[in-house]
Amino acid sequence: MPRQRYNRYEKARILGARALQVSYGAPVLIETDQTEPILVAAEEYDADALPFTVKRGKE
Repeated sequence: MPRQRYNRYEKARILGARALQVSYGAPVLIETDQTEPILVAAEEYDADALPFTVKRGKE
């Protein structure tokens, strides 16, 4: 399945939500040396490891 394309607002929302999860102790989905939750979330996003989808209007 091809990766869904996100606009900058969707990406910011996804990264923010995932960083919050990581800060509250959610398991990290990739191997990383990062300790800041936002940086962990960004690496997971870049690795296409996040299980988030975005529901849009009539698509």
